[in-house]
Amino acid sequence: MKSYEVNFDGLVGQTHNYAGLSSGNIASTKNALDKSYPKKAVKQGLDKMKYLRDLGIQQGVLAPQQRPDLTTLKKLGFSGSDAQIIEKAYKQAPHLLNACYSASAMWTANAATVSPSKDTKDARVHFTPANLINKFHRSIEPQVTGNILKAIFNDERYFTHHEALPAGNYFGDEGAANHTRLCEDYHFEGLEFFVYGRFYNDQQKPKPSIYEARQSLEASKAIARLHNLSEENCVFAQQNPDVIDKGVFHNDVIGVGNKDVYFFHEDSFVDLNRTKEELNSKFKGDLKLIMVSKDDVCVEDAVSSYLFNSQLVTLKDGSQCLIAPTECQNNKNVFNYIENKLIKESAIKSAHYMDVTQSMKNGGGPACLRLRVALTQLELDSLNQGVLLTDELYHNLHKWADKYYRDELSQKDLSDPKLITEVQEGLDALTKILNIGSVYPFQMN
Repeated sequence: MKSYEVNFDGLVGQTHNYAGLSSGNIASTKNALDKSYPKKAVKQGLDKMKYLRDLGIQQGVLAPQQRPDLTTLKKLGFSGSDAQIIEKAYKQAPHLLNACYSASAMWTANAATVSPSKDTKDARVHFTPANLINKFHRSIEPQVTGNILKAIFNDERYFTHHEALPAGNYFGDEGAANHTRLCEDYHFEGLEFFVYGRFYNDQQKPKPSIYEARQSLEASKAIARLHNLSEENCVFAQQNPDVIDKGVFHNDVIGVGNKDVYFFHEDSFVDLNRTKEELNSKFKGDLKLIMVSKDDVCVEDAVSSYLFNSQLVTLKDGSQCLIAPTECQNNKNVFNYIENKLIKESAIKSAHYMDVTQSMKNGGGPACLRLRVALTQLELDSLNQGVLLTDELYHNLHKWADKYYRDELSQKDLSDPKLITEVQEGLDALTKILNIGSVYPFQMN
C-alpha cells in the first residue's frame, strides 16, 4: 500500500513576539524585545506550506495554542477578570506574562514524537506530546497539543495517543526535534533514531557546561517503549555537549534525515564512529550518511544559517531536496557548500530557499515548523481531512490571517486586554475552518 510522509506545519500564532525566553537558543536571546510582525510571520509559514504542497509533498496544518494562557496565570495567583489578570501580571511579573503569551507552539517539531504503523508492534501510529519541561513557556503546551492531535488523528483503529511523559528533567522530552525516522521507503519498516543530550541515571556521563541538555536518554527510551518499538529498530545516540554549548539546543539544528539519507555535522555526537556503525548495521538497506566536515561548515555557521534545520524531502521524481532558509543563501560558506559540494556530490540533488525570517529570528527554521507523520493511504484517508492543505484552505487561511492578526506587536502590546478577545475570536473561527471542534480552554468553559 502506498505511504506518504506528511508535513504538518504549525500556524504561527497571533501573539508571535520576541521575548527572548529560550536560553541556549542564540537567535531567541539575540533578538529579545525586538518588534515582531505576526501577520507577516503567519503568511511566511503559509507560503512555505503551499510551496511544498506544490512540489508534490503532502501538507497539513496544525492550529496554534491559545495565548495568553489564562489558565496558567490563574494557577500562578493572578485573579479577577481576564483584563485584570493581564494587568496584574504585566505590572507584577512581566516575565510570566511573556511566557504565557509565547507563540512557541508554532515549532511543531517539538509538538510530539510520532512512530508510524510500519514500525510499531501493534501496527498503529503512535503519538506522544513532548513535555518540554526545560522551558516554562513551552511546558504549558502539552495538554492542548494533545487535544489538537486527537482532533486530527481521531480514528482509534489507526491512531494511539499517549500522555506526555512525567514532568521533570529526568524525563525531559523535546519531541521530534531529537528524533528521526530512516527507511528505504515510507511503506517499509523504518529505523527510529533518538538523540539525547544527557543520561540522568549516570551523572558521570558527558553533559554540557553552559546550557542545559533538553532531551534525556530516559525520555527517549520511555517513548520507544510506549510506541511498541523493537530494540533492533532503534538507535540511541548522545549529542555532543560541546555543540549544545554553541547553540545546538536540539539535534535538528545539526542533523536532518529523510528516507535513506541522513545529513549531519561531524561534531554532532559524543561517539561519532559508534553512532555511524550502529545506524549502518541496523538500517535495512543502503543508508547514505552525508557528513559535513567542520572544515566545510563550522558549527557556528551551521547554527547561524540553520543549514541542518532545513527540511529534507522527496520530490515527485524520487530525488532528495533540501528546503533551506534564505539565511543559508546569505552565509557565503554555507551557500558555497550547498551549491558546489552537497548537490553535486551527494544524494541530495537540489536546494530551494524559503523566507521564514520571522520564525528564524526566534530560533526556528523550516524544519522546526513541521511535524512529520508517515501514513499509509488508508491512514491518510481516515484522518480529519479539514487540516490537509488545498488551494481553498490556503486562501481561506490568508483571509483569516488578514482579519485576526495584527501587523506589529511590541512587548507593551501584551498588556492590551483587547488582544485576548482578538485571539479567542480568531481561534474560534480557525477551529471551524479546520473542522477540529473545541480544543481550547476558552471553548470548554
